[in-house]
Amino acid sequence: MKQEKITRFIKTEDADVKWFVVDAQDKVLGRLASEIARVIRGKHKAVFTPNMDTGDFVVVVNADKIKLTGKRDMQKEYFSHSGYPGGVRIRSYAEMMEKKPEAIIHRAVKGMLPKNRLGRQLIKKLKVYAGVDHPHSAQKPEPLSF
Repeated sequence: MKQEKITRFIKTEDADVKWFVVDAQDKVLGRLASEIARVIRGKHKAVFTPNMDTGDFVVVVNADKIKLTGKRDMQKEYFSHSGYPGGVRIRSYAEMMEKKPEAIIHRAVKGMLPKNRLGRQLIKKLKVYAGVDHPHSAQKPEPLSF
C-alpha cells in the first residue's frame, strides 16, 4: 500500500511558545545573532512551518558587552538614510556602542529574518537590554546557551 505524504500545518496559537534569556557577555555578534534568529523563527522545533510564526521569545541581556572579531570593531559602520537628499547618516561601531548598544544586536538579528510581514512580526519577539536587569521575569525565561 502506498503511503501518502502529508504536510501538517500548525496554527500560531497551537505553537508552544517559550521565553529564553541569553547572556551576550563576551559572545561574538554574528554567531549570537544567527542562533537568536533561529530560535525566534522556530527552526529548532519539529513543528516549524516556513510561513507561520512558531518561534519563541528571546531576551538578551548584557548587550553592551558583546564582542567582534579581528579589526571589525574599528571597521564596522552602520548606515541609515532619512529619505531626503543628503540624508545619509553613517555611525561607527564605537558610536553605536556608546549611544545604543541594544540596536547592534537588534539590527544583526533583524537582518537574518525574512524581509516581509512575517519578519516584522518575528522581530517583536526579540527584547534586548544593555544591562543585566530586564522586566520579563514574570514570563520565567529559561537560560539559553549555545
